[in-house]
Amino acid sequence: MQAITVRDPDAGADGLALTDLPYPHAAENDVVVRVHAAGFTRGELTWPGTWTDRAGRDRTPSVPGHELSGVVEELGYGTTGLTVGQRVFGLADWSRNGALAEYTAVEARNLTPLPADVDHVVAAALPISGLTAWQGLFDHGRLTAGQTVVIHGAAGSVGSIAVQLAREAGARVIATGRSADRDTALGLGADVFLDLQSDRMEDAGEADVVFDVIGGEILDRSAALVRAGGTLVTVAAPPTVRPENGRAVFFVVESDRVRLTDLVRRVRDGRLRPTVGEVRPLAETPAAFAPGRGRHGKTIIRVVSDRPAPAGAR
Repeated sequence: MQAITVRDPDAGADGLALTDLPYPHAAENDVVVRVHAAGFTRGELTWPGTWTDRAGRDRTPSVPGHELSGVVEELGYGTTGLTVGQRVFGLADWSRNGALAEYTAVEARNLTPLPADVDHVVAAALPISGLTAWQGLFDHGRLTAGQTVVIHGAAGSVGSIAVQLAREAGARVIATGRSADRDTALGLGADVFLDLQSDRMEDAGEADVVFDVIGGEILDRSAALVRAGGTLVTVAAPPTVRPENGRAVFFVVESDRVRLTDLVRRVRDGRLRPTVGEVRPLAETPAAFAPGRGRHGKTIIRVVSDRPAPAGAR
């Protein structure tokens, strides 16, 4: 099968290559998924799990990309709850080969059934962004109706979902970003938009929750926006400046198949719209990873091909 692999931690995106790999083995409680579409995070080439397994052993060449949507090709021993031929999507384990491949082995507990009327490209844009937004706002931020939330990077893949979820929950949403993001953020339901390049972030006033995906100076300055009893939540880095009378939380998104079921139901109902940007074929993954001009929406890799499964796959 074909897959995108990395071998050198120092090479960055230049180290990504289209490679032929053996068909994956389905271990106990695994499924092998024929990947139709996959999502990735550009920063994952710096994550320890990209290079070593849970025991700290080198596992290169490794396959990046941990968001996937596809069809179950094979069940491992003891796997229940899913069937061969079933459409699924989910979040692959950080320390195993990921989704930028024609086939990948995933723990069944990390996959959720995908309704027939949701496109694989849309589904692949949902796991990290949707779960990060939900966990940041509600599990860690404890956001409730009537509260005010500041969402940094509101037009990005995580921020755009966070704006929609916060609005649906009855919160007042103050969105931030670049000037070009204003119409997108307001169109998603934000009440106010602040341009981080020309507006004073402090003009946002006090908020019950500040949700940050940017880090750096923006994260440091955000602590002053949190009202007493409120929470600063970030996925960028552990905060070095904390709210005077509030909490500061740094977290890494966790797989949650029940929540993914809830999120995809919102997509079907039209209550949630993941922001999909470029859609590229597997061979163009290295170019998609490379840093460059700002991109609107999440880049998705369309992986599926018409090649038959390898002999003996099932």
